[in-house]
Formats: sequence, structure tokens, C-alpha cells
Amino acid sequence: MRLTRHLYSAPGFGLGEVWVRDAVIVQHELASSTIADSGERARNPDKLVREVSARFASHLAGVRTTYSDLPIDLDWATVLQRELARAAREIPWGEIVSYGELAALAGRPGAARAAGSFCADNRYSLIIPCHRVVAANGIGGYGRSGVELKRRLLGLEGVTM
Repeated sequence: MRLTRHLYSAPGFGLGEVWVRDAVIVQHELASSTIADSGERARNPDKLVREVSARFASHLAGVRTTYSDLPIDLDWATVLQRELARAAREIPWGEIVSYGELAALAGRPGAARAAGSFCADNRYSLIIPCHRVVAANGIGGYGRSGVELKRRLLGLEGVTM
């Protein structure tokens, strides 16, 4: 099956992308003003794409949203990365944990740096909610998206840092 790109719109954020292959989400890019609609996308999104796009838009409008049931591709991930992904997906809306706590939740106490690297490279922005993972002494980073976006996402969930 081929990989398809789908765009979704989130008012106040812009366009986002979700990439799907064989009814499994392969990657998700958070809505922003930098994503361009090149027209290179599937024209008739399937049920999964319609549902996940609606959830992303709701989430970015501040509506409590979950993604634990969505199938994501982790074939690329190491065992540690899979454990971190599982643990991060379990962090509830409106709660935060430190990188060290995420590592411990993944069964790998002492792997805080690995947790930070995993979050910085997260390809599932909202599905694996790394914006809910912070440094022990403050907000920490948010990959190439930046700290201000992390603050904005946390603010949608009622968390102020």
C-alpha cells in the first residue's frame, strides 16, 4: 500500500499533516503556518484520517482529546523508544512529568537524556504528547517547534509554566 499525505486545518494554528500507510499513522506534523498545501495528498481521506484530523483540530481548540486507540507505526523505534512512546501516550491531558519521570514510567530510570532525545525527535506531536514532558528545572525544549509552542499546547490543557 502507498503512503498518503493528508492535511487538516486548525483555526489559529494553520495546516497540519498526517501521513498514513495501511490504516496506520506513520507521521503527524502539528498544524502551523509553515505547512504548505502543495496539492500532493489523497483527495478522499478514509475514516481514520477524517477521525484523527477532527481530533487534532479539537485538541488545538482546547477540547480534551485522547489518542490512545490510534494505530501508529513504531517499526523504526528501538525497544527503549517503544517503551518511552507507550509511557508518554499514557500521560493524561493537563498533567506533566519530567524527562526523568518519563524514563522511570518506561521502566528505564536513569534514562532521562534518552527520554529528552526521544521527545525532541517525536514524529507524532499530539499522539505521543511530548509537550507534557518537561525538564526537572523548568519547561525544557520542544524540538524544532520551540518552547513557545510547547507553552501554548500546555496552556490549552490548563497547564501554566
